[in-house]
Amino acid sequence: MAGLLCPHLEYIAVLCSIVPPLVLGVIPARFASSRFPGKPLVPIDGRPMIQHVWERARLARHLNRVLVATDDERIAAAARGFGAEVAMTSPAHASGTDRVAEAAEATDAEIIVNIQGDEPLIEPDAIDLAVSTLLDDPRCQMATLKRKIERAEDIGNPNVVKVVTSLDGWALYFSRSPVPYGRDGAPVCWKHIGLYVYRRGLLLGYGALRRGPLEEAEKLEQLR
Repeated sequence: MAGLLCPHLEYIAVLCSIVPPLVLGVIPARFASSRFPGKPLVPIDGRPMIQHVWERARLARHLNRVLVATDDERIAAAARGFGAEVAMTSPAHASGTDRVAEAAEATDAEIIVNIQGDEPLIEPDAIDLAVSTLLDDPRCQMATLKRKIERAEDIGNPNVVKVVTSLDGWALYFSRSPVPYGRDGAPVCWKHIGLYVYRRGLLLGYGALRRGPLEEAEKLEQLR
């Protein structure tokens, strides 16, 4: 039987449009706090603190949508008053991450940014930098930020969380203690900036992860 002859074909790749992932910014906010009740509504220059956070988050180029997640109607009313989208969440959440996860689950977002509600000076470029880490590296499931500690008193301050990273930027450990230890003199220490970027799957499964002894000792959920 004679075989079929196939003419030589010259293949040319055709580029198709790629739809970028939907990136959602969530600002978790609670009214009840043992240290500072009502902190998100504290006025700064005539506007509540959380409004400053929301306005600056909206300047980030990589965020397609920004919403406030809260369980308190006072915060919700204030947020709606300055034009924010609000997601009402359960009052039973143990952490801001759990609140962010509940709000994100009701959306189609593939990348979610947890923006702390008490950071009125958050820089939009910092948000974009953290988001770009996930956009540029498919291996990365979560990203956060660090900044060099300049004041010596901050190194020993347990409220200033420190982070130790590998040479290529992967987080090794977070601590309230001065790390790393400088045997030959004062080391360079880095402050952890509480901004978190998650891929959807990791965030939605985060609450099911078991708390380990390091998280319990340091009281830092990023050690989970």
